[in-house]
Amino acid sequence: MQLHYREQGQGTPLVILHGLFGTLDNWQTLAKRWAEHHRVIAVDLRNHGRSPHTEEHTYELMSEDVRELFTQLQLEAPTLLGHSMGGKVAMRFALDYPDLLARLVVLDIAPSFSDMLHQDNILAGLHAVDLPRVENRQQADEMMAQHIKQDSVRQFLLKNLYRREDHSFGWRLNLEALTSHMAHVGAEIKAPQPFLKPALFVRGGKSDYITTEDKLHVIPTLFPNSQVETIPDVGHWLHAEAPDKVFELVNAFMQG
Repeated sequence: MQLHYREQGQGTPLVILHGLFGTLDNWQTLAKRWAEHHRVIAVDLRNHGRSPHTEEHTYELMSEDVRELFTQLQLEAPTLLGHSMGGKVAMRFALDYPDLLARLVVLDIAPSFSDMLHQDNILAGLHAVDLPRVENRQQADEMMAQHIKQDSVRQFLLKNLYRREDHSFGWRLNLEALTSHMAHVGAEIKAPQPFLKPALFVRGGKSDYITTEDKLHVIPTLFPNSQVETIPDVGHWLHAEAPDKVFELVNAFMQG
């Protein structure tokens, strides 16, 4: 699969994988800053952004997608960074292809099973948008608001809405595939052998995606050469809430 990506900068490579319902555009501000010293490649994962749509959506396949991109770009000793779903893709890749990485960065997700029931309202909101009837973004926002009360969440999701050539609206994301595979998005990441190279896990102090059990036992089992950093007073979207801190932690880790 030929993933869509955006590349900028020169130096040691840093590859960025977004989270569920996201796109590489969510990372442009930080990518631009890292690109002052690194070759930064921000990626749209399958069924997201401008990458191809497919009926299948598993971590094994997404790991393979990323491997194909690494081969295409001839990356040498890159750092792979992933947030949320992208973090699970990054962990799967590191465990599948450890020789292709120098370092791993995972933002606010653990290898453990993640309960995806909290995504039900988001899926309901997305499905509530009657695309043939939508004439502008405000209408789509109002349809979504029946199920999703937080304006910030709706604005994030609406970044996936685009106008087709015939001026009708469509979703960049593959809503049907993501809906049918939502249980797998929460799947546990397992491996017979650990990833022995350096790994940085960063969690939001107000988020429960990385628990104390994950920090003390689950993460060290699969990633024994890892550290877990907490950014206080931020939630799951720590790169949006505390971009300076995320920038500094990742920069220091890549230079270490």
